Amino acid sequence: MEMQQFYYDNKIVKKFLYATIVFGVIGMLVGLLLAFFFLFPNLTDGIPWLSFGRLRPLHTNAVIFAFVGNAIFGGVYYSLQRLLKARMFSDFLSNLHFWGWQLIILAAAVSLPLGITTSKEYAELEWPIDIAIALIWVVFGINMIGTILKRRERHLYVAIWFYIATFVTVAVLHIFNSLELPVSLTKSYSVYAGVQDALVQWWYGHNAVAFFLTTPFLGLMYYFVPKAANRPVYSYRLSIIHFWSLIFIYIWAGPHHLLYSALPTWAQNLGVVFSVMLIAPSWGGMINGLLTLRGVWDKVRVEPVLKFFVVAITGYGMATFEGPMLSLKNVNAIAHFTDWIIAHVHVGALAWNGFMTFGMIYWLVPRMTKGPLFSTKLANWHFWLGTLGIILYALPMYVAGFVQASMWKQFNPDGTLTYGNFLETVQQIIPMYWMRAVGGTLYITGMFILVYNIIRTIRANAPVTDDLAEAPELQKITGSRIKGEKFHPWLERRPIQMTLLATVAILIGGIIQIVPTIMVKSNIPTISSVKPYTPLELEGRDLYIREGCVSCHSQMVRPFRSEVERYGPQAKAGEFVYDHPFLWGSKRTGPDLLRVGGKYNDNWHFNHLWDPQSTSAGSIMPGYKWLFDNKALDISDIDKKMKVMRELGVPYTDYEIAKAPELIDVQSREIEKSLYSDPDFVKSYEDSKKKAEAKGEKFIPMHQREITALIAYLQRLGTDIKVKDNAKK
Repeated sequence: MEMQQFYYDNKIVKKFLYATIVFGVIGMLVGLLLAFFFLFPNLTDGIPWLSFGRLRPLHTNAVIFAFVGNAIFGGVYYSLQRLLKARMFSDFLSNLHFWGWQLIILAAAVSLPLGITTSKEYAELEWPIDIAIALIWVVFGINMIGTILKRRERHLYVAIWFYIATFVTVAVLHIFNSLELPVSLTKSYSVYAGVQDALVQWWYGHNAVAFFLTTPFLGLMYYFVPKAANRPVYSYRLSIIHFWSLIFIYIWAGPHHLLYSALPTWAQNLGVVFSVMLIAPSWGGMINGLLTLRGVWDKVRVEPVLKFFVVAITGYGMATFEGPMLSLKNVNAIAHFTDWIIAHVHVGALAWNGFMTFGMIYWLVPRMTKGPLFSTKLANWHFWLGTLGIILYALPMYVAGFVQASMWKQFNPDGTLTYGNFLETVQQIIPMYWMRAVGGTLYITGMFILVYNIIRTIRANAPVTDDLAEAPELQKITGSRIKGEKFHPWLERRPIQMTLLATVAILIGGIIQIVPTIMVKSNIPTISSVKPYTPLELEGRDLYIREGCVSCHSQMVRPFRSEVERYGPQAKAGEFVYDHPFLWGSKRTGPDLLRVGGKYNDNWHFNHLWDPQSTSAGSIMPGYKWLFDNKALDISDIDKKMKVMRELGVPYTDYEIAKAPELIDVQSREIEKSLYSDPDFVKSYEDSKKKAEAKGEKFIPMHQREITALIAYLQRLGTDIKVKDNAKK
């Protein structure tokens, strides 16, 4: 049989790996800065684009899509070519994919600190960037599928199954979760509202973890672990069971993020059942990975690459045991909204994704540069610093989570809350936040060691060039099964059929969960007293979204005695029918705000947002001084916003839309008038007015500033439901 010569494209792999390293450093530095904000909340006082609320989504996007995303693409482009014995389908598409992805990351790095965000977790980017992501993802898919179709290897290896499932599922998740109506180039509203939006978002959010942070990395595990160990995969049969059961079950598990919420109980319970089932395929993959290393444990002790892989797979096993456990309602009642979840997430991110990436880089770069790694000793130092960093990060957060849950739920013998002041909990866990910062510092120190080690390796070795390879052309045979051939080996040489089957497997769960919630109106009962936001409150809500308040405050009172006593009556599905997007949150660094309307007067909110520590001693909330700046609230798009909301089902009338500026003026003047009850406000306000006039600057009245709109929104929260403590104090 005639052999064909061709070249593997190493240069595209090099680009993605270098981007991985650069964005890994950036994403981790932002994360470390956020960790120190918990200790020094006013570290960047008065700088809006360096505030916690705006940097938090930048950190998650940088780590998930820039660091991990580039690592996925680098590993896929390297392994896919060699598994298929073919160069990538198109060099042009490869480079378009690379540069398009980096431009998307750059757009995120600019837009998120500017407060341009949808607020939906892991999907914060606005609609123009969402469209770009979809287009570049299609480019990646065409390039991958084109390479599969021109392959010289008949059967598709297990790693490729996971790559195919990743491409199909991420496309479906991204498109459905990102459906939104634009108001302007930088603003849109989700087409879903309240409970429906929450279900779709966590269907996406959970499965973004599943199909972006897990399935492609499992594919990389199935390729790089056997390569590094020079051993075959432990069990081919276990690989088949692992793949199909994982992609089918995973897609159902999203609702476990919404237990005890206003989501219909049937959807919650369905999420619990499938989340518990997930432990079987997840641990099947872990066992397959670890047992691939059987017989080479002596090698593991001296090879840093294998050390990274072992801890990565172990971290995957720990995270995928903990995930199903957290989906149990009695455990979720303790963990949800606490730092336990932060620990859980970072075990997966730092160990599974981080260490798999580090091991892959240490294995790939020397091979691509045709020389040894500069220093195995430094790589080992990186491993131990990183491992210690993970431990010092995760363990304190577990402790913090238990402390929070315990203190929030404790009652005195007379039936009152033992810790009625939320800040008592915060002050108890500050030492854990210090330990978390130390752990993060150790982890990123290891990252800096990797940077130095890789730079020295590249300088000492040869430039990255394309590898010459040869293989016989794949002979075409009939698509029918060969006599004695089992179904799955036949499927492995039929990529189109495999892709279609994977698509069906992931769609079943999504359709069964989401369609009834969206299409059957009786699942979301309405409440007659719940009215749309006024124009000023709508503007304030957009400011709440812009500043990332949802990162620290929930708006979901669960049916627990402690929460009802602390915050008011439990949340009802009908309360959120006009919320585009939903703002239930996933972490309580501060108290729940669903019933905060009327709990404090306008002056309290005014002072609290200027200097939180002045109203709440010991608070770790930063000030939002830019909301008070001598500039007017931009209401130029209010009519467009209300028209878009009306298209989404919010019953704004033509009169309300036409009179929106006047309605804003009337309501904001009422708030300004109430602020005059504070002598300190009157004095500082008059002083600032005199200073502006002395400088010849135009003075903007307080009722026209952003702070007034945000106060209006906060004072509205929960007031549609009659609560005994709603009256202003």
